[in-house]
Amino acid sequence: GVKLAVSLSRPYPHPTAIRAPTSHPTARASAQRLPTARTALYIRLASGPWCRTRHLARLRSLSFILFRFLIATMGTRRGVAVLLLAAVLLQTLLPASEAEGLVRIALKKRPVDRNSRVATSLSDREDLLGGGGANTLRSEEEGDIVSLKNYMNAQYFGEIGVGTPPQKFTVIFDTGSSNLWVPSAKCYFSIACYLHARYKAGASSTYKKNGKPAAIQYGTGSIAGYFSEDSVTVGDLVVKDQEFIEATKEPGVTFLVAKFDGILGLGFKEISVGKAVPVWYNMVEQGLISDPVFSFWLNRHADDEGEGGEIIFGGMDPKHYVGEHTYVPVTQKGYWQFDMGDVLVGGKSTGFCAGGCAAIADSGTSLLAGPTAIITEINEKIGAAGVVSQECKTIVSQYGQQILDLLLAETQPKKVCSQVGLCTFDGTRGVSAGIRSVVDDEPVKSNGLRTDPMCSACEMAVVWMQNQLAQNKTQDLILDYVNQLCNRLPSPMGESAVDCASLGSMPDIEFTIGGKKFALKPEEYILKVGEGAAAQCISGFTAMDIPPPRGPLWILGDVFMGPYHTVFDYGKLRVGFAKAA
Repeated sequence: GVKLAVSLSRPYPHPTAIRAPTSHPTARASAQRLPTARTALYIRLASGPWCRTRHLARLRSLSFILFRFLIATMGTRRGVAVLLLAAVLLQTLLPASEAEGLVRIALKKRPVDRNSRVATSLSDREDLLGGGGANTLRSEEEGDIVSLKNYMNAQYFGEIGVGTPPQKFTVIFDTGSSNLWVPSAKCYFSIACYLHARYKAGASSTYKKNGKPAAIQYGTGSIAGYFSEDSVTVGDLVVKDQEFIEATKEPGVTFLVAKFDGILGLGFKEISVGKAVPVWYNMVEQGLISDPVFSFWLNRHADDEGEGGEIIFGGMDPKHYVGEHTYVPVTQKGYWQFDMGDVLVGGKSTGFCAGGCAAIADSGTSLLAGPTAIITEINEKIGAAGVVSQECKTIVSQYGQQILDLLLAETQPKKVCSQVGLCTFDGTRGVSAGIRSVVDDEPVKSNGLRTDPMCSACEMAVVWMQNQLAQNKTQDLILDYVNQLCNRLPSPMGESAVDCASLGSMPDIEFTIGGKKFALKPEEYILKVGEGAAAQCISGFTAMDIPPPRGPLWILGDVFMGPYHTVFDYGKLRVGFAKAA
């Protein structure tokens, strides 16, 4: 931002001329070695890369007036007094974000409502009828998390501008994808486009035609269109020549009821559709921010639509967090992915991630997604409604004792289900008989999560039994516990209802990150829909199974990023978490 740097030094024996501001096109004035009888003053008015608004232009004009007055009064006590007054005045006139060198983007929060839940249900039914599912990987590229994303319950939005003059759009700032897209004025056959702001290329003086086709498939919904280039305004920053997608097709109900117009991805370029350079990369490369860091503060206390939090580009605000951040390195560029340790329910290990799991911090996911085996255990502890799995019950009744015996004989857990004949072992994990391994050399389209139900149920039973054995439970108690879990499998529709009156008895859920435990309390992981007697509560956990090599994987969405202020450090390739203020 604009900075006024003032320093005093001893007088120089020979006067030197004041140098004109030539090094910066928008104002960098230097008065160096100004001769006086008593002192020489160094005064520099430096314009940061985002000093473009009329407000800041007026500040610069005021600064030059003060500067000229200082020269006229140089060597007098009045000159020194005016100098100090000028420094204080300029600092108070500057916006806080400019003075701190930060760019703030205000977020709006929308509470989860019944309309979005109904739309989610309808969208999921479309997926199921189409042979997919709410938690089915449907991408030609193995492990593509973008294809699983569900924006239906998204709560946090911000505003950007595209074009010159800026055309305003409400977008989700999504760290789990990397493209920017907005509806196009040429979107004629999708009703969703007519319900949202649309980009008009002809109304922008900085528009550049590209025309390359583009399409993105999400977990619920999809968009298609073509690339264009234009200036993108984010806060006071203007990113020039930004490649983005003009969406000309938005089929289905997902974007029909969405409260946002488009999505601005903040992930890495490795997952950018069409190899488009992400907005964040251009911010850094065009010198618009001094520090390649951005941070999220989500205001979970905003009950109604209003202040939803802030994204800060260029650093972080100490007012948004308490204590120090725990940082973990990015382990695989694409998503903001890092290694995570064990997950504990009520202080007890679930066992599944004791040896390590991958996780991504994803601001574009409203809930917290994890492996079905762990989500089922959480459901059982919090009393969440689930679905009965007959395959799971069959495993317990017909193979339960055999699985237990193999585990007691210290058989490698990954090989247990292949030894009982329900899976085949590919060298790293059990896979369904007749289904190609995810690590085969030849890629398989839409391999995803479509594995044999008996094999999947067996692998979950192994995880549950291992966990109970570690707690020295008897065999009868273990088999009974696993049978109970078979009644609590997460709904394929993506959400599970809980009793609002039971929040006080629900356990904390802890995630181990960087050797530190990050706890979520019931009021933080349960979402409340409605008020009073009509209020409903849903679990903030949803099941999503990502197969190797990328999985098993946790997606830490807004349910986690709300209680924990999150820093995305692009310069040092790390992610940091601290308790949100």
